[in-house]
Amino acid sequence: MNGLTRYLLGRLAGLLGVLLVTSFVVFASIHLAPGDPVSFLLHGRPATPETVAALRAEHHLDDPLAVQYARWLGDVLHGDFGRSTQYHQDVSALIGSRLTGTALLVGYAALLVALGGVTAGVLAALRPGLVDRLVLLGTGVATATPSFVSAIALVSVFSVQLGLFPGPGGTPTGLGDRLHHLTLPAFALATTFAGLLARVTRSAMLDELGREHVEVARARGVAGRTVVRRHVLRNSLGPVVTVGGTMLAGLLVTTSVVETAFDVPGLGTLLVQSVSAQDFAVVQAVTLLSVAAFVLVNLAVDLLAPLIDPRLSLLTHGEGPS
Repeated sequence: MNGLTRYLLGRLAGLLGVLLVTSFVVFASIHLAPGDPVSFLLHGRPATPETVAALRAEHHLDDPLAVQYARWLGDVLHGDFGRSTQYHQDVSALIGSRLTGTALLVGYAALLVALGGVTAGVLAALRPGLVDRLVLLGTGVATATPSFVSAIALVSVFSVQLGLFPGPGGTPTGLGDRLHHLTLPAFALATTFAGLLARVTRSAMLDELGREHVEVARARGVAGRTVVRRHVLRNSLGPVVTVGGTMLAGLLVTTSVVETAFDVPGLGTLLVQSVSAQDFAVVQAVTLLSVAAFVLVNLAVDLLAPLIDPRLSLLTHGEGPS
């Protein structure tokens, strides 16, 4: 077995381990919460002892925790996350109806982060002086501004005062109208991450600009744009992609704040509403899916980074040919 195969198997084993531990923590959360789980199912409504006993039997609450977890995990592996007590429908169907909204928002924001962050970082590195100082100032403000503050400012300016974009709520029709409604939420979600990525890009570019091979290429008369494209920008993409992947995973976590602020019908809004309503089946499902998406994104970044920057060979992870 060669080093690459061992590395991939090790990463997959680590991924499965993280998901297994997370699934147990997520499932056990309902038992760690104060009070009897039956009281959450009843939502404070009075019930006879017979009703309480029936609910405990229906949800197998008298079984040992390990048995309950094994039964729940088996259902999850078959796509059954239980039934929502708030919406009175299967959790899988409920998540499926909200997944598109979150996927569009995160994808839109990720595109803004990539374009805005990389462009600003490259300009700052290649234009020392006024441009660099302006980028540093702008990214400093962006990284220090929470997403909910950005949401309030964007709605106030571009929706209320200028009327260029719709405010929170509304029912978009068609993909174009939907993207129009998601523009302000996407910018609010992307602002902080774009500022961070711009600073990482600037730092990586400046580091590469000071390399010896760049100085040699310039001394040989290679055109400046060619040097930047072949030797600076390409070699800078390794750390940029690595950090960008982590930021993409961060977008998945932050989306709940933005979705709630703009009343976007996505998984983030569903999670907040379910926590308030103590709908634990939905909370467990959304949390587990968020963690799964987070670790999958990080795995994809680890596998793609060596393809972008050959210096980051997979065989450098403590692996060698057998």
